[in-house]
Amino acid sequence: MSYAIPAPAVPTVAVVGGDPFPVRRIYCVGRNYAAHAREMGHDPSREAPFFFMKPADAVVASGSTIPYPSQTSDYQHEIELVVALDKGGKNVSVEQALELVFGYAVGLDMTRRDLQAVAKKMGRPWDLSKGFDQSAPCGPLLPAADAGDLSKGAIWVKVNGEFRQQGDLSDLIWSVAETISYLSGMVELFPGDLIYTGTPDGVGPVVKGDHLQGHVDGLPGLDITIS
Repeated sequence: MSYAIPAPAVPTVAVVGGDPFPVRRIYCVGRNYAAHAREMGHDPSREAPFFFMKPADAVVASGSTIPYPSQTSDYQHEIELVVALDKGGKNVSVEQALELVFGYAVGLDMTRRDLQAVAKKMGRPWDLSKGFDQSAPCGPLLPAADAGDLSKGAIWVKVNGEFRQQGDLSDLIWSVAETISYLSGMVELFPGDLIYTGTPDGVGPVVKGDHLQGHVDGLPGLDITIS
């Protein structure tokens, strides 16, 4: 097929021991750790999961240097477990949800927090506080068969060698299976979708020159530098 302009490249994430994973959509779960929900001023016991999105080409490979984004003076890190799907579906049951999973990775949901705060205050969409260029760093995907049990395990981020966020996957309010199931009731899921599953408390700002190291037990690490 021919196009009016050259077709853009397909965004991809590296896969341990395999070919790159093509990214279709990026879904992100908001406030999926109780302590983080509280630090953002909300009561997690009263909320169903909610989602926002980032563009597929916001993915950034581990080892990259990314620029401090424009129009913000409060650029923050949020460390997350990322789930990649190789099957899709609608209204998927919790019991079947993990059958859709290709693999897992360590991700960062980078956020222009000051823009988000203004959007919240004025009742406007969050899009440009969350879905901007290079806002979704993602480490290599480890296939699900090799990842083992990710219902628990340490998740953390260090900035310049110092811990900023520390949590455990067992503290997720909505498990990976529950999150997939709930999301599939709102939109049809497809192979190539990524789900960023939420962040522990301790989110905070980074500045030019900072080096971020992201970790989830059992998964390849994530290293990003801000320029």
